Amino acid sequence: LTPIKARLHRDITGTLKSITLTRTTTGKYFAALLVDDGVEAPTPLQTVDTVLGVDMGLTHLSIDSTGRKVANPRFLKRARANLRRKQKALSRCQKGSKRRAKARLTLAKAHERLANARADFQHKLPRQFIDDNQAVVVETLKVKNLLKNRKLSKHIADASWFSLVQKLEYKAKEQGKHLVKIDQWFASSKTCSCCGHKVDTLPLSVRNWSCPACTAELERDVNAAINIRQQGIINLRAEGLSVPA
Repeated sequence: LTPIKARLHRDITGTLKSITLTRTTTGKYFAALLVDDGVEAPTPLQTVDTVLGVDMGLTHLSIDSTGRKVANPRFLKRARANLRRKQKALSRCQKGSKRRAKARLTLAKAHERLANARADFQHKLPRQFIDDNQAVVVETLKVKNLLKNRKLSKHIADASWFSLVQKLEYKAKEQGKHLVKIDQWFASSKTCSCCGHKVDTLPLSVRNWSCPACTAELERDVNAAINIRQQGIINLRAEGLSVPA
């Protein structure tokens, strides 16, 4: 057998268990190596000093309980014109022709760049959250139900909240830190983070509101992130962990 040259992004240390080969639509091959390095998983922290609440949105991808907002990169929107042009070029080609095969490969590469850019961003943002905090609290989002909204489904899919939470979860686990998912029915936006008063309705178009009980002026997303953090602290304490106020 002829050896295959490979580009390794890290040294292989430990006992090699298995190799999984995959081929992308652009013709690239990847080998996923399962290696037993003999290192035990870290024990989850029993004392949590820093807790961050994170609310996810579309205008801003994440809003945390400190007031920090991260803009939504909207990768699909930025690449839409390029993808449409390449898709139209593909549709004009005759089926079975070499030109069509070349156009298909060009379109696949554009989609691959889009997916790689989104994945790179979604690895860096959770890494920052986990490195700076010992516990991160998020809402349990039923993305499948949210995608039924015809006006927002494309933007929700582009934001890829589920994938972002997945990366948060495994990055927290590998450091022995905590990712807390609160109940999906928790009214984080409609509850005042100052006094706990809950309003009956709060349309999505209302971004700032005044609490009728304590007259506090609240910014919808930051208020939600603070409430998410407070509920996460309650959940952590219910699990027997030590969490400062």
